[in-house]
Amino acid sequence: MHDKFNKPYDPHSVEALIYEKWEKSGFFNPDNLPERHVKPFTIVMPPPNANGDLHVGHSLFITLEDIMTRYKRMQGYKALWIPGADHAGFETQIVYEKKLEKEGRSRFGMDPKELYREIYDFTIENKSKMEGQVRKMGASCDWSRERFTLDPDVVKTVQQTFKKMCDDGLVYRGNRMVNWCTKHQTSLSDVETDTKEMDDKLYYMEYGPLTVATVRPETMFGDVAVAVNPQDARYKHLINTNIVVKTPIGEMTLKVVGDDMVEKDFGTGALKITPSHDKNDFELAQRHGLQSIEIIDQYGKLNEKTGKYKGLKILPARKQVVADLEALGLIKKTEDYTHPVPTCYKCNTIIEPRQMPQWYVKMKPLAELALGAVERDELTFYPDNYRKIFNYWMSNSTDWNISRQIVWGIPIPAKICTKCSNGFPDLENKIEKCPKCGGVVIKDTDTFDTWFSSGQWPLIVTGYPKGKDFGTYYPTDVMETGYDLIFKWVPRMVIFGLYLNKHVPFKDVYLHGLVNDPQGKKMSKSKGNVMNPLSLTDKYGTDALRMALIVGNPPGSDTSLSENKIKGYKNFANKLWNVTRFVLTNTDGFVSDTAQITSIGDKKIIDEFNVIAKDITSDFEEYRFHLAAEKLYHYVWHRFADEIIEESKSLVGGSDEAVKASRQQTLVTILRDVVTMLHPFMPFVTEEIWPHLPSKISSKNEKESLLMIAKWPI
Repeated sequence: MHDKFNKPYDPHSVEALIYEKWEKSGFFNPDNLPERHVKPFTIVMPPPNANGDLHVGHSLFITLEDIMTRYKRMQGYKALWIPGADHAGFETQIVYEKKLEKEGRSRFGMDPKELYREIYDFTIENKSKMEGQVRKMGASCDWSRERFTLDPDVVKTVQQTFKKMCDDGLVYRGNRMVNWCTKHQTSLSDVETDTKEMDDKLYYMEYGPLTVATVRPETMFGDVAVAVNPQDARYKHLINTNIVVKTPIGEMTLKVVGDDMVEKDFGTGALKITPSHDKNDFELAQRHGLQSIEIIDQYGKLNEKTGKYKGLKILPARKQVVADLEALGLIKKTEDYTHPVPTCYKCNTIIEPRQMPQWYVKMKPLAELALGAVERDELTFYPDNYRKIFNYWMSNSTDWNISRQIVWGIPIPAKICTKCSNGFPDLENKIEKCPKCGGVVIKDTDTFDTWFSSGQWPLIVTGYPKGKDFGTYYPTDVMETGYDLIFKWVPRMVIFGLYLNKHVPFKDVYLHGLVNDPQGKKMSKSKGNVMNPLSLTDKYGTDALRMALIVGNPPGSDTSLSENKIKGYKNFANKLWNVTRFVLTNTDGFVSDTAQITSIGDKKIIDEFNVIAKDITSDFEEYRFHLAAEKLYHYVWHRFADEIIEESKSLVGGSDEAVKASRQQTLVTILRDVVTMLHPFMPFVTEEIWPHLPSKISSKNEKESLLMIAKWPI
């Protein structure tokens, strides 16, 4: 037996060396696997944002996807796990803007090309660091196939998809309401906004013969009508008439319209209609052919149409307008009012709805493709309740705004007419005049919403449309990602897969939850409860962190992580090490031969383990990794170590050679199978143990004796 087992297991001295050995073997690349690996199995890594360090959420998905990949590789699949990194558009630009702020600079006023270059250099540097951290977690992904969402061929494919969707009538440029962040100066899609309950005042304002209730009196200068419910007996006589409304800057004449959108029981049952600054009002105005008057600019300030209020930001303007209305006796009453308010998901700035031209994807026909795939059971969700959530989002999808007013991202290859505001795809930069009105065209400076490119990710990284890998590894087998992406990323991948290739991009969707602190609270820097996975692996070893993230963590659920839990699995790694030392000490110079298991008691032990091994294998097949890991833990610690090995001490030290040989073979057989089955969860300690175990055969090729390509026991 090697002397190393006389010392405690030290993960720090072996993990980097083992990972280097794996990489040098070439077996992360399925093309290099031994002949028994035939059928493809593919996972596409959700590309981490290349703008900072990994967090524990990344550690969880890396662990889960590595478990899946290692298991399938051991089963004899050509297992391919494709890594990548995401430029992460808006999010990365925000990270870089914070860096600029610390340096006393701002992106506004910077040359766009210079800003892009700075962010690019920043991102590539972080990308390199991030990939090193992914390696440290033990990820057995094929680095030779690693992709970045700004690789030239990725950009080309994304832009060609845009052109195809325009040609197919699925993308259009529309002058519609958008979610506008006044801080970051860009539009956002609905999934990039949060909704927060806010306490405001509901103001009851005199509007000629009517009283309207609103939380935004400062927008009255953009009003074009007052709406009532057509069935409301109080107001039927006013519908289709004009009323004169006093304001602090003069009178305005508004039309009264009847619309079913108005709730008779809300406020007074009469609503002021401001199409340029409210989505519902905009839609009502479209139905009734009403004009739009913009009175708030892109910076959240009132414009010249508001007279003396010009230049005031929204909240100060509201305060001043209310004071002036009260002075005129036009405020009837106020009430406390709690209501949901959309905010920017990154900076919490209240979203200001704006009407402006943007590029949109028609979602209804694409959503129908996705719903059809689910109905045909082409997609399986883990856990299954996310099937309903997916269907809900697809059934209620609205057209998707894909243009962002930021520098960092994939440019939209289009020209915009300065006369009619129409847009036209122009991949080769050849359009000189507007095809519709003959007006002057300029290059579109917007970039794609990052979900537009990442939605095509499974297609792109497997070589769509004609790459060699595409025919072999697409569709992929499983998409493992956070449950919060069930309405952001997952649907977009499904619709692009079906639209571009008529196949869902993956068969199974495994959704993990959040990793919270020991008290079950969400980790955040402001709370000071963030746990750094790299510090934890330095302290306890990577295997311990991986086990702590998996045990007790079923799909779709949040999990709490504590140092004590990680420490417990460091102790488990040591227990496995000590079990190995006992077995090796008592089987020195031994050759594995199960034919020597002759004792009835030993055969029962083997049969018992085989039942458990089949059960664990079933857990792997059904994505119950939390149960498989826990069962292995309990078997090794409580059954194998506490009972079987304790019982074995007298048997292997006795004088009956047949009994001794039978028990020795039993110990070796179980240890080999346990180490094999633990490998997907704890790859480092098991790989370190593996070459020292007695084997049926000795491989002359050190590379092919690696545990990572050993056969699964069942």
